[in-house]
Amino acid sequence: MTEPRDLRPSSKSRSRATSRHSAARLAAVQALYQMELTDAKAPLVIDEFLRHRLGVEDSEAGGGGRVNEKLFSDIVRGVVVRGDEIDSKIAAALPDSWKAERLQIVLRCILRAAALELMVRFEAPAAVVVSEYVRLAHSFFSEGEPALANGVLDRLARDLRPGELEARRGAAGDATG
Repeated sequence: MTEPRDLRPSSKSRSRATSRHSAARLAAVQALYQMELTDAKAPLVIDEFLRHRLGVEDSEAGGGGRVNEKLFSDIVRGVVVRGDEIDSKIAAALPDSWKAERLQIVLRCILRAAALELMVRFEAPAAVVVSEYVRLAHSFFSEGEPALANGVLDRLARDLRPGELEARRGAAGDATG
């Protein structure tokens, strides 16, 4: 059963929400990076971002759009609270030839934020989470890091949400085939 047209979110409002989520993910990665470099605590960095960087359209921190502030805060806080568990899962998902200590700080922040979302934000489809963070990796890196991020996040998604990626691909195939 479909909703009457006037009750469904418009594609413009869905697009706006998607943009706000993407901006929140970028800002969360930047905040986590800042915390890594300065040893600043999450509440201080979150407050700084909310007061000075995310309240308006900020082309650097928000990627040019307004940010879903709750998602931003939830990701940063969640990575801090569940940091050891997240790092353990990332280490297990890395190729055998990679050690977690080898990861560049930005890539580590991207993987941590994505892992947190895969662990707790079930309203966001795993394929969307993987795609968003691989896109972020592409915006920071031009070598093999985005491919590494894609492989690690794909493995995490399959481990943390068994069958979800396959079910989505199967449904897409059924709809088009």
